[in-house]
Amino acid sequence: MKKIYGIIGYPLGQSASPAFFNKKFADEGIDAEYIPFEIEDINQVQKIIDVHPTLCGFNVTIPYKLQIMDYLESMSPEAKAIQAVNVVKITRDSQGTPHLTGHNSDVIGFTRSLQPLVEGKHKKALVLGTGGVSKAVAYSLQTLGMEYIMVSRKTTKDAIAYEQLTDEIMSTHTLIINCTPLGMVGHGIDKCPAIPYEKLTERHLLYDVVYNPEETLFLKKGASRGATIKSGYEMWYLQALASWQIWNE
Repeated sequence: MKKIYGIIGYPLGQSASPAFFNKKFADEGIDAEYIPFEIEDINQVQKIIDVHPTLCGFNVTIPYKLQIMDYLESMSPEAKAIQAVNVVKITRDSQGTPHLTGHNSDVIGFTRSLQPLVEGKHKKALVLGTGGVSKAVAYSLQTLGMEYIMVSRKTTKDAIAYEQLTDEIMSTHTLIINCTPLGMVGHGIDKCPAIPYEKLTERHLLYDVVYNPEETLFLKKGASRGATIKSGYEMWYLQALASWQIWNE
């Protein structure tokens, strides 16, 4: 029987995963299909599992990387530490009952794509956003031994607000990672996080986890100030490969 894989999220028009995996299946002669499951409510995930008995796993994107944890039987150590999941592996027992395990390949993709760009001047980071991908990014920065500040629209116990970004913070935190969907197709390509872009210099490195479009307004504004920029495409590609390894290990 044909194996089914997929991705859940809303919206999904920006996702490159279906095209990537279906081409991979065709090129490698794998009897499988990758389906975009665009759902407006996380509760619909149970129906997806019920009506696809050969579903072997799925990716998870905005806005369900946290909510999906309520449907899991177990999580990998990394996903448990990060408290966000973007890959679910499904196994079935002899009765056909599905068992869901959560993993996080975002941290693999981000870490491997960031490391070649980090220089001595990048000792502190700003993580923009507090959603699922920001948790993976924060975990990665911790493993790299880098200090960071979370930034959000409102002050919380874990994050400062954008208006609290002082000249000193902007000067010392030379790695800035956009973990929000601002600038993404379907989320307003004419939008960007509200950081003081006039404070950016050639010492800054701007990294956007968004990969569609490949150069967001966030990155364009950084480049105009002489900053080094990096789109999320390589991160997405590396996490997709990691997803496939997780499903087949």
